[in-house]
Amino acid sequence: MGAVKTRRMPRAVREQQMLDAAVQIFGRRGYMAASMDEIAELAGVSKPLVYLYLNSKEDLFSACIRREAAALTQAVRAGVRPGLPADRQLWEGLTAFFTHTARHPDGWAVLHLQARTHGEPFATEIAALREELVAFVTLLIAEAAREAHRDPNLPEREVAGLAEALVGAAESLADWANATEGVTARQAAATLMNFAWAGLGDLMAGRPWTPPATEDG
Repeated sequence: MGAVKTRRMPRAVREQQMLDAAVQIFGRRGYMAASMDEIAELAGVSKPLVYLYLNSKEDLFSACIRREAAALTQAVRAGVRPGLPADRQLWEGLTAFFTHTARHPDGWAVLHLQARTHGEPFATEIAALREELVAFVTLLIAEAAREAHRDPNLPEREVAGLAEALVGAAESLADWANATEGVTARQAAATLMNFAWAGLGDLMAGRPWTPPATEDG
């Protein structure tokens, strides 16, 4: 009888195993403390193979950032059903965001904590993720504002600051939710909706909050 041939694992599958292990180690230990030996052991491969596939620790970390960022944005976009009222779309987007970050705490730690604290090129990767999320939220709010004000030409810059604030609040709330036992994704999303939508609703109805007048006008 001839020798039984073992089936080689496709490169893409093997690479995802390495990235899974790397996200777990980076997310829990941090970029500086993570070791390639530990990542290779968790992935069930040799350290030289990790270097062969992903070149360096920096390249491996960048690959983790790109994969986790793509997964997060895809989850948020997939969670929003077009054609619903603006508040429902925002609710569904926030619920999808908090559901994903809760299910992938190591990936969220890589994106929101580790990548932000180690400078370039990682900060550039995170800036691109945040820009995409802000653009998506800006579009949702702008569409609602245009409908409410019956002005189809209302520029997105009128609500861009609101989108920045909302995304920033969601990022901080995800950290809190993941660190607080018993907080569900729906509860986190409801917290932010209660915080933000009442104000946005007044804005849509033409009742924006304005600061008090100063003595010098």
